[in-house]
Amino acid sequence: MNKRVALVLGSGGARGYAHIGVIDELESRGYEVVAIAGCSMGAVIGGVYAAGELEGYRDWVTRLDYFDVLRLVDVTWSPMGAMRASKVMSKLESLLGRLSIEDLAIPFTSVATDLLRQREVWFQSGPLLRAIRASIAVPGLITPVHHGDQVLVDGGLMNPLPIIPTVAAHADLILAVNATAQTHRPVSLEELLPPAEAAEEQAREAQRGGEGTGLGEWFNGVRTRAQKMFSNGTGEGDAGDERHSARAVERAWGKLDIMLTSFEITQAALAKYKIAGYPPDVLVEIPKTVCGAYEFHRAEALICLGRHLARQALDRYEGPGGALSEGQAMVSAPDTGKPAN
Repeated sequence: MNKRVALVLGSGGARGYAHIGVIDELESRGYEVVAIAGCSMGAVIGGVYAAGELEGYRDWVTRLDYFDVLRLVDVTWSPMGAMRASKVMSKLESLLGRLSIEDLAIPFTSVATDLLRQREVWFQSGPLLRAIRASIAVPGLITPVHHGDQVLVDGGLMNPLPIIPTVAAHADLILAVNATAQTHRPVSLEELLPPAEAAEEQAREAQRGGEGTGLGEWFNGVRTRAQKMFSNGTGEGDAGDERHSARAVERAWGKLDIMLTSFEITQAALAKYKIAGYPPDVLVEIPKTVCGAYEFHRAEALICLGRHLARQALDRYEGPGGALSEGQAMVSAPDTGKPAN
């Protein structure tokens, strides 16, 4: 039985850690990944995997706690974005070096958006780090990449689940991971994990004391760092000026919070259209309610979730005895009261 798979890894922030678990499950079953297309966090995981550095990346992210994530935040007051992402990119550079996409063992496509021309940009050659950095430039949050006459931002703005780049791959099936999936009701990470893993995650959350839960808490931490930067860490100056500065920061981050939540809603809707237009053979859906997009300290549980949902989807696709069921697209999703596609 030939097991060549083209892999589509969607955007979704921290939920994209589930891509690692999906890859684990594919490898454990003997599948050969022959093409990868990724957007945003999917571009990060896909690029790292194609470069053969997934284990080093996994080791790093599973060690991050809430405060480690905050230390990666490098606030800038550029009108183009609130963060530079230079610390994250420095870590990726230490793993990937100066690789070009052409040097990768697996054909790889990273998807970004050209703001000026209002169209998708596919990186299939050139520096791997540049392709990743352009794809993760969330509008308003992470500063864009200027490449020639292009202003490049997150590919999720137009295509959060880039299935089309894999259609021409010489593969037996296309497997897509949608990390912005909508569900009939909100579902938590613990509800979807197997019982033993769910108990472990509950214990970790109790130990954290609820720190960093959700987008709002993540921004609270970032906001504190921004306020310190704004006051230059001194405590000096007129009290009225300090209050004015604090209010200005609050307003700026409040607007950003609303904008990013809106961006997530749009990505979820766009992903549904992409799936309807080009249905993959296997679809693994990570509900967007399982965690906030910026809960990057929950890597271990999200990797486990990806493997668990991929196992369910592949079991259904392969059918009894592990024989592939040709032409049958299966969806792995929680029981939401709606039939699977």
